[in-house]
Amino acid sequence: MTTASEIMRPDVAYIGIRDSMETAAERMRRLGVGALPICDGERHPVGIVTDRDIVVKVVGVGANPKSTMAGELAQGAESMHTIDVTAEVDDILGTMERNQVRRLPVLDNGVLVGIITEADLARHLPGSTVGEFVEAVCADSLPATEPA
Repeated sequence: MTTASEIMRPDVAYIGIRDSMETAAERMRRLGVGALPICDGERHPVGIVTDRDIVVKVVGVGANPKSTMAGELAQGAESMHTIDVTAEVDDILGTMERNQVRRLPVLDNGVLVGIITEADLARHLPGSTVGEFVEAVCADSLPATEPA
């Protein structure tokens, strides 16, 4: 069976708890990504910040991205959704679907070693499996369509 280590992107970028949201936004732009895990000094993830978080939780409330630190947005490791590097694909999909997350940091003994995104799943799994996953994760976030 396929494991997280086979699906994950091992070159995961992250930001530190003392990095500013300006730094996070610049790194996201440079890397072409929409989210970065937030790690402590030993690469233990304590949260994840998305481009939407920066807009809504920082800029949208009038806070300064230069002085708002990533640690202020970290929700804490106990509420963060992660997966072990040895987890099998059914566990990965189940965790992402149950928690309706599109990105899943991968840990080895509590240390960030990779990340799994929707795109990674699409590259490694059959189309029907990916379609079911996207439907399960995105169903509640899609706007209702109006009848014609």
